Formats: sequence, C-alpha cells, structure tokens
Amino acid sequence: MIYIAPNIRLSDHEVEFNATLAQGPGGQNVNKVNTAIQLRFDINTSSLPREVKQRLLRMADTRISKEGVLVIKAKEERSQLRNKEEALERLKAIIRQALVVPKKRIATRPKKSSVRKRLDSKTKRGLIKQQRKPVTDD
Repeated sequence: MIYIAPNIRLSDHEVEFNATLAQGPGGQNVNKVNTAIQLRFDINTSSLPREVKQRLLRMADTRISKEGVLVIKAKEERSQLRNKEEALERLKAIIRQALVVPKKRIATRPKKSSVRKRLDSKTKRGLIKQQRKPVTDD
C-alpha cells in the first residue's frame, strides 16, 4: 500500500514501474545497469476520489498525458531502489497538491474613495512633472 494522506491510499498494482538506462552519475555502471525508473500512474482507473481525479486531470502538468496517465521519471540517484523511492515521493506530492480544494474567488470592486485617492495622486504627480519643464516665452 502507498499511503498519501490519512484517508487516501493507493494499492501497489495501481502504480507501474519500468527500469531503464540512465545518463548521469553511475560511473561504469551507467551503460550496464538499469537504474532510472519510469513510474506510470493511470489517474482514470485509480482508486482516488472523483474530485481529486478531476483536479489532477485539470492540472497544467506536462507529465500528465491526454489519456490521463501520469509519467514520472527519476534518474538522479545511482541506485534503482532510491530512484523508485524518489518517483513515489513525487507522485505523493502531486496527489497531495490535488487534495487541496481551491478557494472560490469572490469578485470585489474598489471603494469610490480609494479610486478618488488614486486619481488625485496621479493628477498631483502630473502637476509636479509639468512644473519641471523649462519655462518658455511665447
């Protein structure tokens, strides 16, 4: 089981791991050992609540495909196990981000007095700048 929040868990079969060759640190092993991990998580078929799925799919994240599959690549570490843990942590962070319900925005308008103050200050500033101009005789 993958624990995300106190009331949200994913079963192990919902997440798919693929090991591939990684560029970067690893010395001679970099060309021989599959240390990079590619995590695939199908949002639509997951056991997440419907609202969380919808928020995940609406996210502007390039790692989420049009089909609703989240792909996370972890290749920073030299060990396959640590890359797997890193990919899982990233998945948890993304899902926790989708758990937060966005606040509804209430449209407001500025008060008449604040609009008046702003316009007065602009007029004053314009007069100050006008007085800086050189005096010309007509």
